[in-house]
Amino acid sequence: MKNNASSASNVHYKVPFKFGLGGVPLGNEFAVITDKDAYAILDAAWSAGIRYYDVSPWYGLGLAERRFGSFLHNKKRSEYVISSKVGKLLKASRTAKNRELFPFSPSPNDVIFDYTSSSVRRSIEDSLQRLGIDSLDIVFVHDISSDNKLLPTSWQEQFDIAAKGAFPELTRMREEGLIKGWGIGVNTPEPILRVLGEADPDVCLMASQYSLIDHKNALNQLFPAVRRKNASLVVGSSLNAGFISGSPRYNYGKESYKIPPDFLEKRKKLREVAANHGVDLRTAALQFSASPDVAAALVVGASSEQQILADYTSMQTKIPAEFWAELKAQHLIERDAPTPAEQGG
Repeated sequence: MKNNASSASNVHYKVPFKFGLGGVPLGNEFAVITDKDAYAILDAAWSAGIRYYDVSPWYGLGLAERRFGSFLHNKKRSEYVISSKVGKLLKASRTAKNRELFPFSPSPNDVIFDYTSSSVRRSIEDSLQRLGIDSLDIVFVHDISSDNKLLPTSWQEQFDIAAKGAFPELTRMREEGLIKGWGIGVNTPEPILRVLGEADPDVCLMASQYSLIDHKNALNQLFPAVRRKNASLVVGSSLNAGFISGSPRYNYGKESYKIPPDFLEKRKKLREVAANHGVDLRTAALQFSASPDVAAALVVGASSEQQILADYTSMQTKIPAEFWAELKAQHLIERDAPTPAEQGG
């Protein structure tokens, strides 16, 4: 039992798998993916040995959870780990404005932001029904962050609601054995730093914050706080929503096409170094984001079975130490950033 939220000596739940499949693309975030193709992606991931899956009610407003559930409900529950999220309740409506949020999803649902304790219980129950399973391993409180422009009030006000509602409720559910661990899932570091100081999370989902393009703040500010708390991180969007591997967008949102010029220039330089060493930049980016000691798992999205298999293969591929050394020599990554070469990989 965990009764002292201020203690950093608690034994927290650790994700047992280092690599996982994320659900954003299977919610038709970026393009239409058919049910047939979605199941092919999931089958390819399972066949490759991937056993960690991260979903959310938000991804396609229920579409991703239904697809994962259709695939997983016939699998042995003890063989995989699954995380989902709370804070966004779905409600079917004939006048749903879902197309404004997910133009490629056929969902009939509207979304209601609610970080209260009762909403957390309801959200988890709804997710279990969509997934067709009887338990979640990890629950992330979703998007209480400054980049979420859809929140009804400031992220700080919504965080206060969660601090009184969602966080203690999830702690109770953990103590009851209904979930194994909880944290928050956000795209900015400030909420993670705050929850580490005010509650007792096990693992937080850190999306878009630790990549070859942008990692200094997480490395120097967030990681030390995670270590002090004896918690861990799931790292998401290591490719910055595909930017590193060539996408015309950077991260998420309606203005993701507005890419800072210095990021474009940095990507160009990274490509040059990778070409000089015969290294696939996508492979390097994935391995880099998985290297920190606080990174319990790396989660990637996939829009095809070929993509998830390529990403899984990338995690097993050897990259020469000289590549990482040149990145540091050219100040393209921080000098104290951990790399696979320093781990013997």
